Amino acid sequence: MFDRLLAAGVLAAVLVVPAWAQDCIECHKKITPGIVTDWQLSKHSGGGVGCDACHGDGHVSADDVDKVKIPTPDTCAECHEEQVEQFSSGKHALAWAAMKAMPTIHWQPMELIDGMKGCGGCHKIGLKSEDEIKQLKKDGAGFGMASCDACHTRHMFSLKEARAPQACQTCHMGFDHPQWEMWSSSKHGVRALLKQNGTLPEGAAAPTCQTCHMQEGNHAVMTGWGFLAVRLPLPEDPQWKADQATILQGLGVLDPEGNPTGRLEAVKGAKLARLTQEAFDEQRNKMLKTCGECHSKNFAKAELDKGDQMIKAVDHLMAEAIREIAGLYKDGTLKKPETYAYPFPDLLTFHDAPTPIENRLFVMFLKHRMRAFQGTFHANPDYALWYGWSEMKQDVLDIRRMAEELRKERGK
Repeated sequence: MFDRLLAAGVLAAVLVVPAWAQDCIECHKKITPGIVTDWQLSKHSGGGVGCDACHGDGHVSADDVDKVKIPTPDTCAECHEEQVEQFSSGKHALAWAAMKAMPTIHWQPMELIDGMKGCGGCHKIGLKSEDEIKQLKKDGAGFGMASCDACHTRHMFSLKEARAPQACQTCHMGFDHPQWEMWSSSKHGVRALLKQNGTLPEGAAAPTCQTCHMQEGNHAVMTGWGFLAVRLPLPEDPQWKADQATILQGLGVLDPEGNPTGRLEAVKGAKLARLTQEAFDEQRNKMLKTCGECHSKNFAKAELDKGDQMIKAVDHLMAEAIREIAGLYKDGTLKKPETYAYPFPDLLTFHDAPTPIENRLFVMFLKHRMRAFQGTFHANPDYALWYGWSEMKQDVLDIRRMAEELRKERGK
């Protein structure tokens, strides 16, 4: 009974449009009717939050459209301060900065980056400086300034939508972010989707992306190993330590002598890796607590340890391939690109591989290695083995063959 009364109250609030919003509605019903419908269905509408609260009051006619204010996270923070503060401390907030920090990002077609038809389409969730916002506006991209609407799609800004795993699907699927495919075909994902369609009852245990990565609704999304699956301090195991050091050299974070470079600060600033034991343990313990809601502590710890061991295994293959190409630079078989600071393949320039063998290495790192360890952590054996580990094994074999052919071709 109460639910029906509440629904009737919300409907009445939608139908009885406040005077301050009437002009906007009448005009935009003709120009952008979908936006009006979404706003009318939103809690903003029922709560008296009108167009001017987010867009300002400078735009009142077709002649002053340039005066409309495009919201930023600061706009949302006026009412949702806690959520924006949480978001700002997580890795999503750094997505734009991380994309812009890629060494050769400025070589890519700008439609893909600032135009947001490629990397920028997802990385726009990140916070932007005032100067970056001004530049985007100057270049003609009058949108993509906000972050919250990546999950709470405007103009409905639905909490229910943002809590659904499909809200994550747009960005977390495909080449180097296939978490959706991993999760949705894992037992966790299958149960969650069966719960959505009513096959399983509402009370069934069925973890979604938000269950594990946004515990208790906290917007500060973070993981133990980070996106690159490298960390400091280096592992105690001698072989794994050497392999991780090689990968860090391939990322340009360590120089050939193993000393930190300026890129270490960039990786630290973008929170792409946990660089202290305490930072790693904080995230690992959060995940163990979440897993413990359905599993025993011993089981959860063992499963996460398997993910660590998968990283160890794939790191050995990855390091072998990096050393193979570094050897080609060293003996002169392959010319090191001038943009590379050290005689190591620069894994962060993956979009601009100058030769097939280097391109194969970059695909190995950003596609197959990711699939192997992410598939393990997402409880998806198919991704861990066939799309990850097995592909890496083939990568190493092919890189060895190509290296041998290059040496024969050039008399080395």
